[in-house]
Amino acid sequence: MSKVSIVVPSFNERDNVSNLVTQIDEALAGIDHEILFVDDSTDDTPQVIEEISKEKPHVRVHHRTNEKGLATAVILGFKMADGDYLACMDADLQHPPSILRPMVAALDRGADFCIPSRLIPGGDDGGLNLWRKFVSGTARVIGQILLPCLRPISDPTSGLFMFRREAIANADMRPVGWKIMVEVLATATYSSVTEIPYAFAQRTAGESKLDTQVTFQYLEQCFGLRKRMVKNKVTVTRWTPEEMAAILKKMDE
Repeated sequence: MSKVSIVVPSFNERDNVSNLVTQIDEALAGIDHEILFVDDSTDDTPQVIEEISKEKPHVRVHHRTNEKGLATAVILGFKMADGDYLACMDADLQHPPSILRPMVAALDRGADFCIPSRLIPGGDDGGLNLWRKFVSGTARVIGQILLPCLRPISDPTSGLFMFRREAIANADMRPVGWKIMVEVLATATYSSVTEIPYAFAQRTAGESKLDTQVTFQYLEQCFGLRKRMVKNKVTVTRWTPEEMAAILKKMDE
């Protein structure tokens, strides 16, 4: 059975990390996994994670003091990871940890990438307010215009995804800002993507980190990737909620 590494970039999420770990462990019960926090916090989040790791040695934290940024944190986490499957998800619980189990199932069934989508039947972006829906939609369209590799993907600007480690063996990743999946999709080597529906949840604690700087960093990232983008021939498969439920049932039998 493949080992799964979940990389979680965190910034001042002390009120969420314990609940997140519990939910990930429940979702991946029976599956070998580790949880890697790459933390840029200015509060006591890293100390909270350290306390968790004393009881759960599969939880690790690397606290950075001289570098900031979600995308670079995730790349560092991928380098630290031991797993055959690498995943990324946010620390704020807006990415529901329960979705990790069908993501593993998708890779076990042969996909190189699994991307949960809010925008296919069964998906929901209700965890975003109207302004953030507008910003997210605009970023998605800009990315798909500038980067042809994003056009087959329904939800390419999310930060929730899982892939086979070998996909990034030769990837020329130079991330800036927050949109890490855009960086990975543009520079990795892969041929198959499975999209599965999920509901983006409302934030339960902490504050959103979205600001104007993120927008400019995203534009810088997209224009830079136009020169480094790998031209993969990719097949995209989309699971319906019914298909996903049936696959999970078989997986748990």
